[in-house]
Amino acid sequence: MSEYLQIDVEGGVPIKAWVRGVPMDDATKGQLENTAKLPFIHKWIAAMPDVHFGIGATVGSVIPTVGAIVPAAVGVDIGCGMMAVKTSLRAADLPDDLRGIRSAIERAVPHGRTDGGRRNDRGAWANPPAACVEAWRALAPRYDAIVVRHRTIGRGKDVEQLGTLGTGNHFIEVCVDEEGSVWALLHSGSRGVGNRIGTYFIELAKKDLGDQLGNLPDVDLAYLREGSPHFDDYVLAVEWAQEYARCNRQLMMEAMLAAIASSRHVPPFTSHLVAVNCHHNYVAREVHDGIDVFVTRKGAVRAREGDLGIIPGSMGAKSFIVRGRGNAESFHSCSHGAGRAMSRGQAKRTFTLADHEAATRHVECRKDAGVIDETPGAYKPIEAVMEAQKDLVEIVYTLRQVVCVKG
Repeated sequence: MSEYLQIDVEGGVPIKAWVRGVPMDDATKGQLENTAKLPFIHKWIAAMPDVHFGIGATVGSVIPTVGAIVPAAVGVDIGCGMMAVKTSLRAADLPDDLRGIRSAIERAVPHGRTDGGRRNDRGAWANPPAACVEAWRALAPRYDAIVVRHRTIGRGKDVEQLGTLGTGNHFIEVCVDEEGSVWALLHSGSRGVGNRIGTYFIELAKKDLGDQLGNLPDVDLAYLREGSPHFDDYVLAVEWAQEYARCNRQLMMEAMLAAIASSRHVPPFTSHLVAVNCHHNYVAREVHDGIDVFVTRKGAVRAREGDLGIIPGSMGAKSFIVRGRGNAESFHSCSHGAGRAMSRGQAKRTFTLADHEAATRHVECRKDAGVIDETPGAYKPIEAVMEAQKDLVEIVYTLRQVVCVKG
């Protein structure tokens, strides 16, 4: 029996969905079917076990295309992904009270958003540190070239958010694996500049399609055709944003590890014994079945044979370091997390602060009303998600978080 469920779509390509044992609602299925009806999809669409309804396109989907890209399928959190580093610390090296470590991380890495994102925003640098300035120096020339052609993209913060966490489901964690080793883990993307690039080109794709827009099953599936005036500009911009996101995670990881080391709460340690830095909202040029395609992974991780990836649970659940099995049916992909079981609004209406405190009692983290929408119950059970994709990845390390910083 195949591990995936195949959904045939009238007027479109099939959907191969790794959802055995995990729920997929009708709205999500309908959104996937709309995408499957686009005329440039290569063979089929793959849906991961964390699949859920998204803005523009389905979160947890793998969309291979020939000669076109759908900007909304990539989304506005371009290059969002994970980074994990194994340290030489052991669980016994951690203090009983982890508040000091959490506070040290919070001081070292700007997080959250205040002042409407303006001058006094605590989630951005007022004066970026030297490491961020140096990293921006390498990124700036290509960014400037993009802004010359599309000035709207340049109207906002850039270097000020490099090395910062953001809000929503972005987080920084200290975790312990099943053998007692301590890990540093974090989740973030390309911040405001990636959002500006994504938003701008989503609207540009709609404008470029003109009268043809009404022929789409969903206007948010507006696309840019290879060879069209704005296609190359989008590819350059999205690839740049993905590099910004990877650099952002690297800078935060370095700051986090330095903060822990200088906090005096743990003995001296080394890191980078194992290091993984992977996107899960991005587009890449790949070859599948001998065909050059653009693979858009919106909430999915590349899992070629031997690839290391990261699949996090929720604030109170396990996370996993995985190794890809190179399954061609999923276009060498796996899930990017547990996946939401309910919307943020529904979570706030469903769970109380007491529920959240009980679900995160083993974690040093925020336990206030501002993170109820991120409480563990708002997500699918990570164990079921992992079981549904056992033909896509193998588990290398199982992590449980002991400290969690949220924006």
